[in-house]
Amino acid sequence: MFADSAYCSDKIESYLWLKKCKSFVHEKAYRSRPLTHTQERSNSIKSKIRVKVEHVFGYMTNSMNKGLDLKAIGKDRIESTIGLLNLTYNLFRYEQLVRLKRIKMM
Repeated sequence: MFADSAYCSDKIESYLWLKKCKSFVHEKAYRSRPLTHTQERSNSIKSKIRVKVEHVFGYMTNSMNKGLDLKAIGKDRIESTIGLLNLTYNLFRYEQLVRLKRIKMM
């Protein structure tokens, strides 16, 4: 689980351990105990992975005017809506990568 330092607690760590999940929660600094260089590097590595997911949700919420509050009756309709939302995002992203010449158009 990747999360910011707001979720750094013994209760959450023990819950993740019970569920056999590896914790990638950021370490938190305090006024009397700043982060060590190793902790800062660890948080930086975790951030590089987390940002890739957070940018997708941010783009969907802000640019596509869609949040995660989908309204439909039935699990199949919700799954279809999420699939179309992801497809739309991927098309926007593909166009952006072609425009910025990071990939060649197929």
